[in-house]
Amino acid sequence: MSSPESVINSYPEWAPRFWHGMQSKTWFSYLKKNRFRIGWNRMHVAFGVSAFMPFSDLMALTHYLLFNRAIERTALAGPPLFVLGHWRSGTTLLHEYLGLDDRFASPTTFQCFAPAHFLLTEALVTRFGGWLLPDKRPMDNMKAGWALPQEDEFALMNLGAPTLYARMMFPQNGFPDENTLADQDFTEEQKIKWKYLMNWFVKALTYKNQKPLILKSPPHTGRIGMLRELYPDAKFIHIVRDPRSLFPSTMKLWRSLDQVQGLQRPIADEQLEPFVFRCLRRMYSSFDQGRSGLTDSQIIDVKYEDLAKDPLNVVSTIYKQLELGELEIVKAKILEKTNSQIEYKTNRFSKNTDREDRILSEWRDYASRYGYL
Repeated sequence: MSSPESVINSYPEWAPRFWHGMQSKTWFSYLKKNRFRIGWNRMHVAFGVSAFMPFSDLMALTHYLLFNRAIERTALAGPPLFVLGHWRSGTTLLHEYLGLDDRFASPTTFQCFAPAHFLLTEALVTRFGGWLLPDKRPMDNMKAGWALPQEDEFALMNLGAPTLYARMMFPQNGFPDENTLADQDFTEEQKIKWKYLMNWFVKALTYKNQKPLILKSPPHTGRIGMLRELYPDAKFIHIVRDPRSLFPSTMKLWRSLDQVQGLQRPIADEQLEPFVFRCLRRMYSSFDQGRSGLTDSQIIDVKYEDLAKDPLNVVSTIYKQLELGELEIVKAKILEKTNSQIEYKTNRFSKNTDREDRILSEWRDYASRYGYL
């Protein structure tokens, strides 16, 4: 497993962080909320982002004046399809397979990086700014790129919505907005703001693409109730993974994000472990309530292990159960991607019997429900 030092050293210092696309109002509100507690070795990053804010604000204002009225009037091209599941459960891989179908559209990395002005700036940056991103993501070996499908949670963070992801900037300052992992735990003010920004971003994506959307974000797993309120006809794909692999991979994810994205030094594993255990329980308590009443044509559960072994069969089952249309036209793309994944190697973690026993104890309900006990 990569050490924290190797993770941050392998990530280019000049590469953008997920939160660089914020407008100044959101950026400075986070700085103020966290009392400007920035590590000295990250001070130059904060100054660089602050210096870029006038341009970002200008682009956002121009974007608003040119497009916002049309965005607000935009109707969805079809019910959205949500990919749900805990971090590191295979949501990214599944999202990429589903994104091969040109009848659907997904938010790209750049659209999530700069949600307030992507209609103005995306074409230019993605054409000439490919060098700004590293070839691979720091938390695993998967490809990175401006045009690849991305989590809409990063767009919500950059728009100023309440989200746990903001903690990656200031990892030493606790876990604010952890309550947003469960829709019933939102405050009323948070819920109003979150719903508005989520729906605005979905409309902006629809305005650009004029296609039904595939959206993926692990925190949405515990918000299925709110998503159903916004989009009553939405469909959901829920992916699960052996918790004995899920836990160490999630730990590595947060370590990597804290190292690469943080403006402070990362927290110790002794603080991180209880948080990781807590998040899954909180998300799934809400998920179990939120999915109640959905029909088989609205939600399906799949396993990461099955997806990794036979992607075509899993995607075919998804299309059939959720009634997503004919799969034959994308079958060749799925097979091509599967062949290209042969050389891809997942992270490997050393076996630890005591740790695995604790994981199965902490996440027993999840392990039992999805057949990992």
